[in-house]
Amino acid sequence: MALTFLKNCESIGIQLTNTMMNQFETYYDYLISQNEVMNLTAITDKEEVFLKHFFDSLWLTKVGSFDNVTLLDVGSGAGFPSLPLKIINPSIKVTIVDALQKRIDFLKRLSDKLSINDNKLIHGRIEEFIMKNYFNYVTARAVARLNILTELCLPFVKVGGKFIAMKSINYEEELEEAKHAIDKLGGVLEEVIEYPLEDGLNHVLIIIKKVRNTTDFYPRSFSLIKKKPL
Repeated sequence: MALTFLKNCESIGIQLTNTMMNQFETYYDYLISQNEVMNLTAITDKEEVFLKHFFDSLWLTKVGSFDNVTLLDVGSGAGFPSLPLKIINPSIKVTIVDALQKRIDFLKRLSDKLSINDNKLIHGRIEEFIMKNYFNYVTARAVARLNILTELCLPFVKVGGKFIAMKSINYEEELEEAKHAIDKLGGVLEEVIEYPLEDGLNHVLIIIKKVRNTTDFYPRSFSLIKKKPL
């Protein structure tokens, strides 16, 4: 398993150190132990976790440099994709906002076990978060349809930064219905990167570049976003 993960990472230009591998092992062990008492992941097989959570997260490195950037992870769940990215690039300044306190508590304990002491882990709703037009990158992984995700994420990206939505291969319809929201909130579609995780399983990164500031009116309350998407 470890050799497969190392080779997968090398295939996208990532060289893992022994320290990084130990951190990923610690991550897996703690994730599985805590999954027995709280719902963190439906994937528990070790090889599958390393492939479909860790390696999948690291594909974001194909978008651009993550040296000394600010990254907001929306709906990260058990820390994906931000914490695997943090492991391979400790200079990333990670912020995670989650409405569930016990998930934030899990991420705090996990960060301690990984010897990461500078993550900002905030209990609250993303719609109420105040750091708008601020982050180099905002990420979201399998949280909601893209038109809803765009309003939850793009307002927090700084001009010149990027919102990266991680989706399954059947994304075209979502992208089409999100075009108005992307434009309304100050973004343009930059690129869609399709990539294989394994035979028969492809994912995509939908990359939206911020070209102008979003007004303070957005994001609206989640109930309104769901009821009347942009």
